[in-house]
Amino acid sequence: MQTYPWHAQYPQGLRPEVKIDEFETLVDLIDNGLKKWADRPAYVNYDKEMSYAEIDEASANFAAYLQNVVGLKKGDRIAIQMPNLLQFPIAMFGALRAGLTVVNTNPLYTAREMEHQFNDSGATAIVVVSLYAAELQKIVAKTKIKTIIVTDLGDMMSGLKRPIMNFVVKNIKKMVPSYSLPTAVKFRDALKEGSKHTYTTPDLTKDDLVFLQYTGGTTGVSKGAALKHRNLVAHAAIIEEWFQPQLSEGKQELVVTAIPMYHIFALSVNCLFMVNIGAKNLLITNPRDLPAYIKDLSKHKFSIMTGVNTLFNAMINHPDIGKVDFSSLKACVGGGMAVQKSVAEKWKQLTGCALVEGYGLSETSPVLCCNPLDGTERMGTIGLPVPNTEVKIMNEEGQEVAVGEPGELCARGPQVFDGYYNRPEESAKCFFEGGWFRTGDIAEMSEDGFFKIVDRKKDMILVSGFNVYPNEVEEAIMENPKVLEVAAIGIPNEKSTEVVKVFVVRKDNSLTEDELIAFCRENMTGYKVPKAVEWRDELPKSNVGKILRRVLKEEEAAKA
Repeated sequence: MQTYPWHAQYPQGLRPEVKIDEFETLVDLIDNGLKKWADRPAYVNYDKEMSYAEIDEASANFAAYLQNVVGLKKGDRIAIQMPNLLQFPIAMFGALRAGLTVVNTNPLYTAREMEHQFNDSGATAIVVVSLYAAELQKIVAKTKIKTIIVTDLGDMMSGLKRPIMNFVVKNIKKMVPSYSLPTAVKFRDALKEGSKHTYTTPDLTKDDLVFLQYTGGTTGVSKGAALKHRNLVAHAAIIEEWFQPQLSEGKQELVVTAIPMYHIFALSVNCLFMVNIGAKNLLITNPRDLPAYIKDLSKHKFSIMTGVNTLFNAMINHPDIGKVDFSSLKACVGGGMAVQKSVAEKWKQLTGCALVEGYGLSETSPVLCCNPLDGTERMGTIGLPVPNTEVKIMNEEGQEVAVGEPGELCARGPQVFDGYYNRPEESAKCFFEGGWFRTGDIAEMSEDGFFKIVDRKKDMILVSGFNVYPNEVEEAIMENPKVLEVAAIGIPNEKSTEVVKVFVVRKDNSLTEDELIAFCRENMTGYKVPKAVEWRDELPKSNVGKILRRVLKEEEAAKA
């Protein structure tokens, strides 16, 4: 059997695997970071900065509140439902320090989605931003949630800025729908009450559950990827080694966090790993507000940036991007969706820094592969397996395929979960013998160990017996200078099973369907060329910014 551990493929030659047991639990890692870097600024949001010492104190108060006032015990589930705010690390670190399991929840979930996630996880407490409290009100009686803690957007601001910001959000911008949650406690009141108590360090082990990260996985209904302390501790050590070529000894890194921290990528990389190295996080609450986002960037000299392809593409095409100083940017990683070649090329021209692609899933904490950050990246690939991680390509029978042949990307390593919460049958389906996790992504490996994602198995389009991968179609169309964004799906066809349909957001409205099809014919073989084009003002996206082909498929199915 041919496997490709990270140290055997790294371009600089043989390097030892990483020590992943420096900390027994994630709480140990967090406590160490908060104390070690106490004097450093930790987070900045809406121009308000908090130090590691301040985060330490506030999260300890929150932990004390949860233990002593609410009475929550080790292993109890608490949902956190908010965008990137200073309240997020305070609530999350506090919950973890109290020994709880955190259920990260997308703030934009519908009431139905919230009800499913809260009941499936068994959550008994929640911290929610007031903007989304009205949705919680609709379903809370149908769940086990008894403790509700509500925070307003500006709660951690200083002086008069706090009441002014909260007043404007509620009364001027009308962003807070009316709600009634009579038993709810205000976040600031919880911190104040907690300060009267002392939290007790829980008796945790590396095998205790730390996060339930909900995901559609490779099939079926949304389910909780059960991540344990050892998964996240190992992941932090692995990522630190990967970033090592770009980390400055003794100098604080400033990382731009536009991906929401309830998402596994930002949670593990931007939040937990950065606590371990004492970095400063610039929290972006709403990256979709591009003018405000770019204005925020223009105030700082940042060294690390993470994001998704759609965000980088939007930045490149924004008229104010010239106001941003990229001179300190050393490392830029795209994840969550494929980084398109045209976007990566334009990004490097704009910033002088390579936009390298990484790859992972909620089930793997998340990173499995990433391009090197030492200048040896290979555009169009997801790079190499990260330390302590094995990756290989397998067929449906669980057998490894030949180098260069497509198949399902499978992996094993200390960051890979053991299974979904309370779903043994689903868990069994996603592993091959030997503990190889099946990602559900079609990939291929080059002779020297670099991996390339072809596409999701479930997104593959079957045209007259030929496999067409949407990523490939989208990549080709994005080379057209008149195209801003594109998504490709398969639609039913009597003659060929399916044909390709594309949804296009134009950068230049002079682009016609005939012109686009002609462009595709020049760049793709016949069966891959779209048979239908639909112009859109925008494409459906997740709150992270990932284009949702699923929504487009559902819209097409509804027309049938």
